[in-house]
Amino acid sequence: MEAVTEVGAAGLYLYAIVPEPETPPALGAGVGGAPLRLVSAGGVAAVVHDGPTAPLTGPDEEVTEWILQHSAVVERVWALGGTALPAGFNVIVAPADGESAEERLRGWLTASAGAFAARLRALSGLVELRVEIDLDQEVAARSDPEATQLRDSLGERPPGVRRLLERKLDELERDAAERRADELYRDARRRLAEHSVDLAENRRAHAPRGFVTVLNMAVLAERDAVEPIGSVLADVREEQPGVRVSFIGPWPPYSFTGALDVAEAGGSL
Repeated sequence: MEAVTEVGAAGLYLYAIVPEPETPPALGAGVGGAPLRLVSAGGVAAVVHDGPTAPLTGPDEEVTEWILQHSAVVERVWALGGTALPAGFNVIVAPADGESAEERLRGWLTASAGAFAARLRALSGLVELRVEIDLDQEVAARSDPEATQLRDSLGERPPGVRRLLERKLDELERDAAERRADELYRDARRRLAEHSVDLAENRRAHAPRGFVTVLNMAVLAERDAVEPIGSVLADVREEQPGVRVSFIGPWPPYSFTGALDVAEAGGSL
């Protein structure tokens, strides 16, 4: 829902979509201490605060603090109702075409109420986990004969030749690590899927220098599956030398909102 913002008009900053409560809860404050409120329509409600129509901008430190405050609100309303569709940071509902921001938001909620309600029911009681598995390419390539032979010969070479061979060694090690990472990916994904409701790949992830990505994804799971998933990852790390595992969460299902794709971070309605 792109629109031309009316200069000086009041906007609404969006945090999340939740089921419309029978009794409005105390929501507290949001970004920058702004008081929160609900805008309801069609059996669902948007958690918002009143503010300017322009996106929030400021020094990096301030923006980081705002993102943390935004996330805290999402986690709070998610905990209150057991389900929520989080919006990304800096999603603003602006007035347009003679309608106020609240009128436009109610119209969007009404039109999308069925999809929102279905997704909220599907996500009820579920949590998101972020899982990243990387593989140290030097460790992974220790069983590769060509890489091992080249590595062992480096000390005998002149400095100029050694630099060229080190680049060649890096290529050999990365190739060997990527082959092993492909094998590990299939196994790790299968084992995670056994404890998950859904998986979402992070295709834009990049491993740090000297590592290759085995797996980087968001995991949607029941809350009581968090510990078994942690055990799976501990086993993966124990079984494969050179594996580094990052496992964070649980938190609201940011990667599985579906119906909220229109409200991407930094966007406007």
